Amino acid sequence: MKMSRFPLLIPLVWAAAGATLATDVRDIELRRLFDPTQSEMNAERSGRIYIYEGLRDVDVKRAMEEEFDRVDSMMFIREQVTDEKGEVKTEPTTGKPVYQDDGC
Repeated sequence: MKMSRFPLLIPLVWAAAGATLATDVRDIELRRLFDPTQSEMNAERSGRIYIYEGLRDVDVKRAMEEEFDRVDSMMFIREQVTDEKGEVKTEPTTGKPVYQDDGC
């Protein structure tokens, strides 16, 4: 069996794709939160709730202020904690984002 000359290449590609995917999903959620389509607004008016996952706490705070009339159609989970500059805080030992404790 021939060994690949680049054994770490595939994990690196997957890691990069995962980071891009997370950014893409965040962009979609922010667009939906602050600039919903007519179809999304209709769904909310009919009782649909959208679960936003992994947004920064500053984005959630902004939504509570700017989109308060729609708050009944929103649920936020795994909020990322930010510092005073709005940058996501990370765990010192792992480098992973710090999430808001939901008490569950």
